[in-house]
Amino acid sequence: TRLARRAFRRPVTSADIQPLYAFYERGRAQGDFESGIQAAVEAMLVSPEFLFRIEQDPQPAGAGKAYRISDVDLASRLSFFLWSSIPDDELLDLAERGGLSDPAALTRQVRRMLDDPRADALVSNFAGQWLHLRNVDTVKPDPVVLPFDEALRQAFRTETTLFVSSIFREDRSLLDLLTADYTFVNQRLAEHYGIPRVYGSQFRRVTLTDANRHGLLGQGSVLTVTSYPNRTSVVQRGKWILENLLGTPPPPPPPDVPELKAAPHGKVLSMREQMQVHRANAVCAACHARMDPIGFALENYDAVGRWRSEDAGTMIDASGKLPDGTDFQGPAGLSQLLLTRYRDDFVRTATEKLLTYALGRGVEYYDFPAVRSIDREAARDNYRISSLILAIVKSTPFQMRRASDS
Repeated sequence: TRLARRAFRRPVTSADIQPLYAFYERGRAQGDFESGIQAAVEAMLVSPEFLFRIEQDPQPAGAGKAYRISDVDLASRLSFFLWSSIPDDELLDLAERGGLSDPAALTRQVRRMLDDPRADALVSNFAGQWLHLRNVDTVKPDPVVLPFDEALRQAFRTETTLFVSSIFREDRSLLDLLTADYTFVNQRLAEHYGIPRVYGSQFRRVTLTDANRHGLLGQGSVLTVTSYPNRTSVVQRGKWILENLLGTPPPPPPPDVPELKAAPHGKVLSMREQMQVHRANAVCAACHARMDPIGFALENYDAVGRWRSEDAGTMIDASGKLPDGTDFQGPAGLSQLLLTRYRDDFVRTATEKLLTYALGRGVEYYDFPAVRSIDREAARDNYRISSLILAIVKSTPFQMRRASDS
């Protein structure tokens, strides 16, 4: 009974236990006690109640009518959000007593769960989904022209995971994702970044004296997944920021857009020079006027995140100018622009991404009032991670559900 309760994430009834007992009896008849237990457990683990998160509409529930989900269903939503796993006994016991309806009790449970090591799943899964960190496993920089190997790939992934984990574990401000003056490196990654006096394979926290390395935009994982195998991509980096940090993705490119052409007479062009040729196409110019200045700000990083001063023998111009006339310079200038002028867009986008992860579905137009409410609530505490998560857990989309039409 206790195992079935954990597997089904709710109180079990005799109607749940009887079929499992029948499997036990059949297995025992064909073998022994252990065979019976095995048959019952196997039946439990292939049950739809275990494989799917089923939220039953209350009776009576009008078709299409919104209602607050039960405490037991809320416990499952909460545990899969924060732990990517089933509720533990404490959470399930409280839910069965109706205790999660008390806002103070719900807050205590959220804070307890965030302090639990199982909350590491939130960091790794959400960061992988939001930041495209999972793509680090599949990128293939050209080792002939770039210093890349599997040790560096692993270091990129570990750095960003530890960095995002520190923001969550230390309950720092969401804005620190853009501005934090520290990161995590081992000797291999420190040498890649030019950070002295780091030895060994163990990762350790280091303070960054160069503001251009602060935050996510200075990390090799982000810079590599937004590059081509043998060169940087102004377009991909600009698009990644517009889409994932500002929530304003550009439209798809028009059909039959030609590739960047080689320069005549064997001349090697810098990336800025190549993009100027590309933007001469009137069809492409409007979208590239938004993406390219953002991407140019990161051109001092090569395709695997090393700092450089030249590209194709030309000093890199990392300045950018947006269509509204806003000027900025380099990675540090871009981060400050995101933090000041586009802070609200960044916070809204991060909220939508986290709410999407929490709900397991996309954010729809009818969720926008809740997103604004979550942002206002988090702003009162300087956008600390716990305040953002608590506001999501207490929001209407997280606690409510619409009854099926049938």
